[in-house]
Amino acid sequence: MAKGLIWATTEDLARNRGRVLMLYRQILRSINSPDLPLNVAARLAKKAEARSIFLMHSEERSLHNIEDLIDCAEYALSILKKGEVPKIIQ
Repeated sequence: MAKGLIWATTEDLARNRGRVLMLYRQILRSINSPDLPLNVAARLAKKAEARSIFLMHSEERSLHNIEDLIDCAEYALSILKKGEVPKIIQ
């Protein structure tokens, strides 16, 4: 993935752009799935939450953090495809 050692270069960011946009779109589509036990208001709230997470992390420059965020998005997408709502683990 990386040309930079710790911080992402412009090439690294461009390389991940398509992957991140694909995950973002798939997560938003999965939230609309009728398999999820959510009403309309809850679906809108989850979509807003997903948008804010992607927007907040769009400025991330650390290679390790970018990989972790992509892994988390893929995990959340796998849970959504099972028809479950991802829970926050603390």
